Amino acid sequence: MPMPVFAIPFPVINPVALELGPLTVKWYGLAYVAGLLGGWWYSRQLVSAEALWGGRPRPKAEELDDMLLFVALGVVLGGRLGFVLFYDLQRYLARPQDIIAVWQGGMSFHGGLIGAATGLYLFARKRGYPALSIFDLNAAVVPIGLFLGRIANFINAELWGRPAPDFPYAMVFPNAGPVPRHPSQLYEAFAEGILLFILMALVVRAGSFRRPGLTAGIFGMGYAVARIVCEFFREPDAQLGFLFGANVDALSGGITMGMLLSLPLFVAGLVLVLRSRKATA
Repeated sequence: MPMPVFAIPFPVINPVALELGPLTVKWYGLAYVAGLLGGWWYSRQLVSAEALWGGRPRPKAEELDDMLLFVALGVVLGGRLGFVLFYDLQRYLARPQDIIAVWQGGMSFHGGLIGAATGLYLFARKRGYPALSIFDLNAAVVPIGLFLGRIANFINAELWGRPAPDFPYAMVFPNAGPVPRHPSQLYEAFAEGILLFILMALVVRAGSFRRPGLTAGIFGMGYAVARIVCEFFREPDAQLGFLFGANVDALSGGITMGMLLSLPLFVAGLVLVLRSRKATA
């Protein structure tokens, strides 16, 4: 297939950010660390702003170090188990020893979200805070990690987009053949990261923390919509393909696992938003 005139060659970037003797630090790992630390820093700013909470209980700034540990463990364990269960179960049933081989790649956002929510619930119980308020705080900062994670996906030249031979700014990815494709990682970084961060910042400043569950609910709905839209441009995982309705030549065709997993997240978010209407501002 001939390359369009304006197709963009992939800007090859070394996935290893830093080498210290036998130790290698990859951009993907740095994205996780930077996302967690960025969320921790932003959380400190949010819990220190009394006007945002209207007297609602929330963690003290010094307690967020403990919360970060719960989130980090939940994200890593949940993300890995989510990938195993949702995206490649047959492989891991045949080779269960590979489940712990996280250096080979394979993390699921939806699994990481479940893991993080579990960790946050345990943190809330331990510290005696309302779980919904803890979820709200973290929902406001998650887009930071999402943005950095998708940029790391782009640097790693993974999770590339569907073929787009007629799109003037399509990109030819290494290991994806000569066909120009949508740079879907950048679409997701923009939608799930930048746009969702702006949305969450606006609702928080409009007083959403005063209605427990509202911020988390809006995040769940917002992420689900952003992910489903971006999935129309993203090539499905090779081991799964399209679950049904496959038609790689049309944006209207092909249901993916990412879309399917986002539907219950949207419903859960809607339930939280409706529930929050009963709270007193």
